[in-house]
Amino acid sequence: MSLPLEGLSAIVTGAGRGLGRVEALELARLGAAVVVNDYGQPGRDGSGEASAAPAEEVAAEIRKAGGTALAHTGDVADFPQARALVESAIEEFGKLDILVNNAGILRDRMVFSMTEGEWDSVMRVHLKGHFNTTRFASAHWRERSKAAGGPVYGRIVNTSSEAFLAGSAGQPNYAAAKGGIVGLTTSTALALAKYGVTANAICPRARTRMTEDVFPEDPSEGLDPLAPEHVAPLVGYLASPAAARVNGQLLVVHGGMVAIVERPRVQAQFDSRQEAFTYEELDAVLTKHYADTKDETFAAAEVLGLKRR
Repeated sequence: MSLPLEGLSAIVTGAGRGLGRVEALELARLGAAVVVNDYGQPGRDGSGEASAAPAEEVAAEIRKAGGTALAHTGDVADFPQARALVESAIEEFGKLDILVNNAGILRDRMVFSMTEGEWDSVMRVHLKGHFNTTRFASAHWRERSKAAGGPVYGRIVNTSSEAFLAGSAGQPNYAAAKGGIVGLTTSTALALAKYGVTANAICPRARTRMTEDVFPEDPSEGLDPLAPEHVAPLVGYLASPAAARVNGQLLVVHGGMVAIVERPRVQAQFDSRQEAFTYEELDAVLTKHYADTKDETFAAAEVLGLKRR
């Protein structure tokens, strides 16, 4: 019996630890050859002994389990290094089929205290990093499709966050970057559909090194509801042939639960009684509308209450 991703190749960014690591392991378990990307060089362990780069450690773990993996330690937020990452998969495996964008950092602070560097660094790694790899992977699929004279196989899984949906007050940079990733995903989904490529975004909630200051340790026995292992199977599914009709979607996943987020809908519409609105007319219709509306914003804080039933 063949595995669902057998014969396919994948890139997972930020895969040296946390979510990316378990996602890379899951794709390999399902049969994909994986390029494990994580920005980091070899270092020293607690005893002072030399240790491999995180990406190489995960690649070695995959190979030890009988899979195929290649490590890449480039910075996905750097345009030439992102190109080299995609080219490494094509050179090693002959083609690229799956791109999982996961690399990210946190620089949390309230908007009135945030520095320019804290804003720029989060935008660079999350939003620009997602764009860079997508740029070169999509060009590869377009060229393949033209050569084949029809659709090819391509899957993109991007990583957004509930911080974008709920409006996390202490994460203006992170929430903005993750919202931008959703816009990038839906645009990419429409642009690449004719080439046979799908693009979807997930909002995972997981306890990782990056979120250790956000979520407290789980005191319960058994699998932690916030374990990254709850997220990886959805990534594997979205990367598979079975998800061919899933495109341009946003899904929340954690703790044994997957929720499909509905697209925004128009709450109300007002038309001017003349050629163009005046301040007075807007005051008359909008002030009354908001006086009769619940005290809520565009943020969907209720997603934070989602849990397995």
